[in-house]
Amino acid sequence: MPLRKIIHIDMDAFYASVEQRDTPAYRGKPLAVGGSKERGVVAAASYEARKFGIHSAMPSSRAYKLCPAIIFVKPRFEVYRQVSSQIHQVFRQHTDLVEPLSLDEAYLDVTHDKQQIRSATLIAQTIKQEIKEATGLTASAGVSFNKFLAKIASDYDKPDGLKVILPHEADLFLEQLPINKFHGIGKVTTEKMHQLGVFSGYDLKQQSEVFLQKHFGKAGLFYYKIVRGDDTREVKPNRIRKSIGTERTFHFDLDQPAQLAVKIEELTEELVIRLQQHETIGNTLTLKIKYADFSLVTKRITMHEPVSTETDILPLAFHLLDMAATEHKSIRLLGLTLSSLTSGKLIAGRQLTFNFKDSLR
Repeated sequence: MPLRKIIHIDMDAFYASVEQRDTPAYRGKPLAVGGSKERGVVAAASYEARKFGIHSAMPSSRAYKLCPAIIFVKPRFEVYRQVSSQIHQVFRQHTDLVEPLSLDEAYLDVTHDKQQIRSATLIAQTIKQEIKEATGLTASAGVSFNKFLAKIASDYDKPDGLKVILPHEADLFLEQLPINKFHGIGKVTTEKMHQLGVFSGYDLKQQSEVFLQKHFGKAGLFYYKIVRGDDTREVKPNRIRKSIGTERTFHFDLDQPAQLAVKIEELTEELVIRLQQHETIGNTLTLKIKYADFSLVTKRITMHEPVSTETDILPLAFHLLDMAATEHKSIRLLGLTLSSLTSGKLIAGRQLTFNFKDSLR
């Protein structure tokens, strides 16, 4: 099978950059899209804010403590969608094989490019320049022969970066990569890897497939393959997500209703932001609860009509929390997921009806 030419494009601090572009007074200043100094979560942070350790999904009250001078602005998703449309018009001038991941991120397969530029590196440079001319914004690009490597490469030299990983460079690049830089290995898995003595791609490569599956289940096979640069996933223009969700493991177990209410509000806001990013609505809301003793409970509601707004989702999330009867138990993790997804936008304020589909495990 001939090697493919894959580009991953990721806009730089997209929401925050749009706000700084449109409001000169915000430029050069720490800025967060979403939340306020009292409540909510950060949807996006400018690079000036990131210097203080502020990042997306962080409670905005925490962001304010880290940087009292931070500016909070409300998201303008209609504007972000318009800019995203301009960006995708640029993509489709070069290939029809575009797999959107969100408003500001996509894979492109340019093995057969429309402009006959032939070089994936030159195509990526051209796309970055055309995005800059069309929107005034910068993008980072990763170029390689599969999706996994292209994704890692796009994050390698942000902002306004361009990283190319050629086939003969892949083994050494992956061996030298810290384990937390592997796409798909998050904070919790990183900590577990460290406990097992795995700190880099080289360390991961020394582990057998049996060992990794023993400790990480099905994900173990994925880790075994990606550290060897083995990723045969195709760029799928009509990629359909099965679910969108968010979850949070707490530093201290929670047992107070007021604490849980705040966390449910934050998770709901974060979930809604992700739904907006993907222009997605869904019918089934699931609450995941992991208790201090590591027992796990999920509660689910299926709506007759799809939802996607905080107005609709928050009461349902609280209802699921009530159904779980969490009193007298300490909680170490909460998660919210929306599934049975379809593309579209939704206006809040409808009367909702639902069926209960509870699961306990």
